[in-house]
Amino acid sequence: MVSDSDTLEGLRAQLGGDSLKKQLSAVHELAALGGSGMEVLTRTLSDRNDQPATVLDGRIVQVLYASQNEDLRDFLAQHWPQGRLPMATASGVDYWPLQDSLIRQDFQTADRLTLEKLCELAGPGAVQRKWVYFTEVDQFASVDLQTIDQLWLAYSEGKFGFSVQRRIWLGLGQNWDKLWPRLGWKDDNIWTRYPGEFIWDLSAPDGHLPLSNQLRGVRMLASLLSHPAWSQGS
Repeated sequence: MVSDSDTLEGLRAQLGGDSLKKQLSAVHELAALGGSGMEVLTRTLSDRNDQPATVLDGRIVQVLYASQNEDLRDFLAQHWPQGRLPMATASGVDYWPLQDSLIRQDFQTADRLTLEKLCELAGPGAVQRKWVYFTEVDQFASVDLQTIDQLWLAYSEGKFGFSVQRRIWLGLGQNWDKLWPRLGWKDDNIWTRYPGEFIWDLSAPDGHLPLSNQLRGVRMLASLLSHPAWSQGS
C-alpha cells in the first residue's frame, strides 16, 4: 500500500521531470491533496525562483491563488508582488495588469488588456482609437511582444499566445482559411461572435487566445505573426 509520504515524494519527483504534461498533472494532483500538496507546490515554486519562469511556474501560481487561502496568497504577494514572470519592456509599458488577470484565469479581461497594451506600443493615436493599424506593428519592440507572449504561455499551460498561433499558422502553410476554424474563430464559414461565442478558459482550442477581436483582420495578424520577435528567441 502506497503511503501519503510516498505519494508526495512521487509527485515531487514528477514536478522535477522533463515532461510538461506530467508536471502539470502533478500540480493538479498535489492541489487535490490539500495542505500537504500545497506545501510541496510552495516549496517547489521557491526552489525554482532562481530559474527562468516556465509554464510550470505559471500553473503553480494560478493553483495557489485559486485556493483562496489567504496564507498562500500572502506567500505569493510577499515573494512575487509583481507576478512570477519578469515583464521586460523597451517601451515603458506596465504589463502587471495583464499578468494579474492571467494569474486569476480571467482570460477575457486579459484579452482586452492585451489589445490595450498593443495600442500603447503603437502610440497615442492607437490608444485613442483603441485599435492598431497593421502598419504600426513593425515598430513594436520585440522584447514587448515576447513578454506578452510569455505571459500568455505561462498562464495557459502553453495553450495560448501569439507564438502558438504562429506555429499553427506556419503548420497550415500560412493558409488563413484553414487557420480561422483551427483557432475557433470561425465555424462553418461563420465568424465567432464576440464575446459570447468565444471560449474564455482552457477548454478552448490551442491558439484561441489572445484574439482582442481587432486582430482578426488578415493584414494585422499577418504583420503580428511575421514580426522579428519570433525569430529572435526570448
